[in-house]
Amino acid sequence: MKKIFFFIFVFSCFCLFGFREGEPEGFSIKISDAALARTECKVRYDGSYRKIGYPGGDVPSGTGVCSDVLIRSYRVLGIDLQKDLHLDLKNNFSKYPDVWGLIKPDTNIDHRRVLNLCVFFSRRGIALPVTLESGDYLPGDIVSWRLPSGLPHIGLIVDRRSADGTRYLVVHNINAGPELEDVLFSYKITGHFRYYGDYPGQDSGLN
Repeated sequence: MKKIFFFIFVFSCFCLFGFREGEPEGFSIKISDAALARTECKVRYDGSYRKIGYPGGDVPSGTGVCSDVLIRSYRVLGIDLQKDLHLDLKNNFSKYPDVWGLIKPDTNIDHRRVLNLCVFFSRRGIALPVTLESGDYLPGDIVSWRLPSGLPHIGLIVDRRSADGTRYLVVHNINAGPELEDVLFSYKITGHFRYYGDYPGQDSGLN
């Protein structure tokens, strides 16, 4: 009887979150919960440059941009995107965007830039096809967009569905603090990723 309940539980998880080969057990649920928790925080949108510590550095908790939603959510799971991105960037500087006039890595800001994160996730995570099929985007997935203004944007897919039940919602920060919204296809999607870092049972290859 216990085995039957176990298989029912596993099957239910696959139905809710989709099957993803190689995903650490419970990862998508935990990162989704961490992102949802961000929506309860009052954050003023502020992308100004600040000097922060390394590793584990952060801007003041009451401020942030879209990338900080990811950074703070991943840290709940013990994954430091500041450190992970820096370790890859410092040895592969030429592979990252050259749009800010930098001549060396900067741990204060590199991980907070969407274009850098997209390169990093492509290199060290899993880059998935960009489609217009809602079923391809599952809780825990990272999505990047190009806004009508031309600016890049990034957010996390979470385990809450749209009113019509056809797609998962997004936690992101677009000038109003972390919010849960039905915006997956509201902007031009430029990237679709999964990243597990050094989550238990995984090896990012960066340490």
